[in-house]
Amino acid sequence: MTSRTPIRDRDRDSDRARNRARNRGRNHDRHRRTARPAVLAVLAAAAVLLSGCSASDSGHDRSSGTSQEGGRGTRGGNPAPAPAPGAPGTADRADGTAEGEDDGRRTAAPPADYLSTFALDVDTASWGYARRTLADGNLPDPRNVRPEEFVNSFRQDYRQPDGNGFSVTVDGARTDAADWSLMRVGLATRAGLGHDRRPPAALTFVVDISGSMAEPGRLDLVRKSLDLMTDRLRGDDSVAVVAFSGEAQTRLPMTRLDGNRKRVHEVVDRLRPTDSTNVEAGVTRGYDTAVEGRRAGATNRVVLLSDALANTGTTSADALLERIDGARRDHGITLFGVGVGSDYNDSFMERLVDKGDGHTVYVSDEEEARRVFCDELPAQVELRARDAKAQVSFDPRNVERFRLIGYDNRRVADDSFRDDSVDGGEVGPGHTVTALYAVRLRPGASGHVATATVRWLDPDGRAPHEESGRVEASALTGGWEQAAPRFQVTVVAAYLASSLRERGGGWEAVPGAVGLGRLSEITARLAERTEDPEVRQLSEAVRNARRLLS
Repeated sequence: MTSRTPIRDRDRDSDRARNRARNRGRNHDRHRRTARPAVLAVLAAAAVLLSGCSASDSGHDRSSGTSQEGGRGTRGGNPAPAPAPGAPGTADRADGTAEGEDDGRRTAAPPADYLSTFALDVDTASWGYARRTLADGNLPDPRNVRPEEFVNSFRQDYRQPDGNGFSVTVDGARTDAADWSLMRVGLATRAGLGHDRRPPAALTFVVDISGSMAEPGRLDLVRKSLDLMTDRLRGDDSVAVVAFSGEAQTRLPMTRLDGNRKRVHEVVDRLRPTDSTNVEAGVTRGYDTAVEGRRAGATNRVVLLSDALANTGTTSADALLERIDGARRDHGITLFGVGVGSDYNDSFMERLVDKGDGHTVYVSDEEEARRVFCDELPAQVELRARDAKAQVSFDPRNVERFRLIGYDNRRVADDSFRDDSVDGGEVGPGHTVTALYAVRLRPGASGHVATATVRWLDPDGRAPHEESGRVEASALTGGWEQAAPRFQVTVVAAYLASSLRERGGGWEAVPGAVGLGRLSEITARLAERTEDPEVRQLSEAVRNARRLLS
């Protein structure tokens, strides 16, 4: 990779290829089993008749083992929502027929897959950087527009659970496209214990001091952010500082803040930009420092602050992923990425942080830095869930087609949902995670549409837990512009991301998308109605995008 060139997500492409191969193998096994001599089926049927038993059609009930009506959840080892009987591992078919089935004369072919599985994601850097780029009068690179990060950047209205797990909310509304609705799957965790009751933190700050960080709003903002963070943390917290440019240096080993805040401020204030950007050296030294200073019973985390414009050393993310993943598995050290700068390699940062089981944010001014370093990062010291994954089961009796908007890099093979060795997402207290689906209902659809189940591991004992919620067709019939304000914000964010993403080609617009002129009117009304500064920022971004794309 050269400076300012995003890196392709090769390892995730390989993961998806392996998942497809696994699904093909699974489908082959199913076909082989169904090809047994017909006499076996006759004998089995005769045995049922002779015994006087009648088999229940358990495959019809997609909500088996999940919550009841109204979103009440169940926890523990209940089975995930089942797909259609015999459903293979292919997804998003529009017609409910099997691959290669072109008329009604072929029989015994399994229907399309009606499961969707993904790792939870609370990244927001893609939205922050896009908003900054639009404000500067430029359009963001379509490859760096991730719709799920736009959607997850705004406060939601989900209820919080009573315990340490998740609440599950599933709702939706109709779009202007015929038979298409948007369905929102909302997950929320309970608020944290508070600043004084959370576990201690051991944070290793890995700071980019390369020449590109000399631009106003980069290293100067990082220094200010770290000073804010140093004053915000508790005395029993610990910090280390690693600086990197062409090479990396440990400027401060892991140090308790009690009695040492002045020392930390001095180290931070001496950070000055130098020459090239060797991210490999910085991340490697940072993890070495974090492992050496690891504290039992504390939240151990590496915080990477950079524009991620690697131009020396190993400039591919591939060489760093094994080190990051090993520290996560062996020592429980996770990675938090903070992006800065008007020219920022979001794709590179996102790959690193995904492997480190953390998330990314982007800061462009002191107000955002204060929010991230005084509110978000301290809250992340406490943890609600590890390896969290969600699986949504759609009912083929009512759903003709569905599509998950975004989450391209977070898809998980359906049969890995309950495989707790498969990496999921790390979620802290007071977090919400939103997944938006485009759902095409069959004519006359009524009753059950989908059941969403979230599975996670307890942060301490790693015991698995689950919670579910479901939605009926009647909940997807009202127009989205008349829905609750927070649902409207979600839709606007998705439509804005879609308009920015589709410029690069290879992206199918979100069904029912309205023009940016209409979106501008809607967001202006929402900003006034919610009195939310972040919704005002969304309204400004829509206006800027409209001007640049007109």
